[in-house]
Amino acid sequence: QVQLVESGGGLVQAGGSLTLSCAASGRTFSSYAMGWFRQASGKEREFVATISRSGITRYYADSVKGRFTISRDNARNTGYLQMNSLNPEDTAVYYCAAESGPAYYIRVNDYDYWGQGTQVTVSS
Repeated sequence: QVQLVESGGGLVQAGGSLTLSCAASGRTFSSYAMGWFRQASGKEREFVATISRSGITRYYADSVKGRFTISRDNARNTGYLQMNSLNPEDTAVYYCAAESGPAYYIRVNDYDYWGQGTQVTVSS
């Protein structure tokens, strides 16, 4: 098993940037593909970005492509989501997730492990 803890959320003005971190403990982090999801108030949880175990393959939702960058440091057991050019529509609780498969994954149900989430609020 792996335990995940997100950090780095907060309040930022539109056009600003934030970097979220996802610290993993337990089983070796490099054994898991990682994903970031978000859930706005009253809405379903949605896919944001995913990265394969090695970090070679990355995939983004169209809504964040070109603005967000997913990365990972397996030596530090940590994943990241760099978010630039934020807008109010990005306001949500952001979750990191892990899945032990060999590829990358974009569905909520693909992931077995989840963090508790971190709030990101973008003011206009």
